[in-house]
Amino acid sequence: MDTLQQIRQTLESEMPDFIQTWDQCMHSDNRLLQEVLNHVSSRKGKMMRPSLTMLSAKLCGSVNQDTLYSAVALELMHTATLIHDDVVDESDERRGLTSVNKIYDNKIAVLVGDFILALAIENVSKVQNDRFSGVIAETTQELASGELLQLKSVHNQEISEDVYFRIIYQKTASLFAACAKSGALSATTDEDVVKRLSEFGKTIGLCFQIRDDIFDYYESAEIGKPTGNDMKEGKLTLPVIFALQFVNNPEMLRIAKAVKNLSASETEIAQLIEFAKQNGGIEYAEKRMFELADDAKALLSVFPDSEIKSALLLYVDYVARRTL
Repeated sequence: MDTLQQIRQTLESEMPDFIQTWDQCMHSDNRLLQEVLNHVSSRKGKMMRPSLTMLSAKLCGSVNQDTLYSAVALELMHTATLIHDDVVDESDERRGLTSVNKIYDNKIAVLVGDFILALAIENVSKVQNDRFSGVIAETTQELASGELLQLKSVHNQEISEDVYFRIIYQKTASLFAACAKSGALSATTDEDVVKRLSEFGKTIGLCFQIRDDIFDYYESAEIGKPTGNDMKEGKLTLPVIFALQFVNNPEMLRIAKAVKNLSASETEIAQLIEFAKQNGGIEYAEKRMFELADDAKALLSVFPDSEIKSALLLYVDYVARRTL
C-alpha cells in the first residue's frame, strides 16, 4: 500500500460523502455549461485539499456537514482559480488534460470559472459557522493578490527569494492553510488548535509548491507540464534564484532577465535550467522544502498519537517526496 492509499484509508467512510456533495452541486441545465463541468470534474486528481480539510476535522473531533460544505467550497474555489489561471497564462494543458480555454475559448473559460466560484459561495452559505465566510473571503483575496504579484514580478527585473516565497504563499499555501483551518473550525472551538492547524496547512502548502517548482527542471511525461514551462511564462523559481545568488555569472543573469521579460529563447532557458542544476539550485530548494516539512510535523507534536495524526504525518511526507 503506497502513502496516498494509507492516507485515503483513514477517510474511507468520509470521502464518499465529499464526492456526493461535490457531484450534487456540479450540475446545470445549460448543456454547454454541463459539458464543461463534466470535463472539469473528470480531473478530480488526488483530493489533496479536501483530504486535508477532513483530516484536520477528524484530528479535532469528527467530519460533519460543515466540514463537507467547507471542503467542497474550497475545492470549487481552487478549481475556478485554475481555470482562470490557465486563461491568464495562456496554458493549453492542466495536469495532462487539455485546459478549458484550449477546448472552448477564453470567454467560456472565464464564465465557467465564475459559475464555479458562485457554486463555492453557495456552499459557503450552507456552513453554520459564521467564521468560515471570513476564511473564504481572505483566501480569495490572497489568491488574487498572489496572481497579481506574480504578473508584476514577471515585468520586474528584481530577482528575489523573498518575493518568491510571498508569491507561493499567496498562490498556493494560503489555500492549504484555509483547508486545514476550515476543517478545525468545523470540529472545535479551541482557538489555539485552529491557529496551529492553519499554520500547519500554510507550511505544507509552501512545501507543496517548492516540490512542484522542482518538477519543472526535469523531463517527465507523468508530471503533466513541459520542462522549463515556468520560465517560458517569465517565472523564476527557487532553484534558479539560489544559483543566481550563489554564483556570479553575468551571462546567466542576462538570460534570467530575458526570461522575466519573455524574450529568452528555448536554448537560453535550457542553459539556465542546467546552470541551476549544476550550481546547487535543486539541492537548496529541496533543503528548504524538507525544513518546512519538519516544521509542519513539529506543529503536530502537541496532538496525542492517533491514526489521524499518523495520516497527517504521512500527508507531509507525501507532499515532500511525491514524484508527480
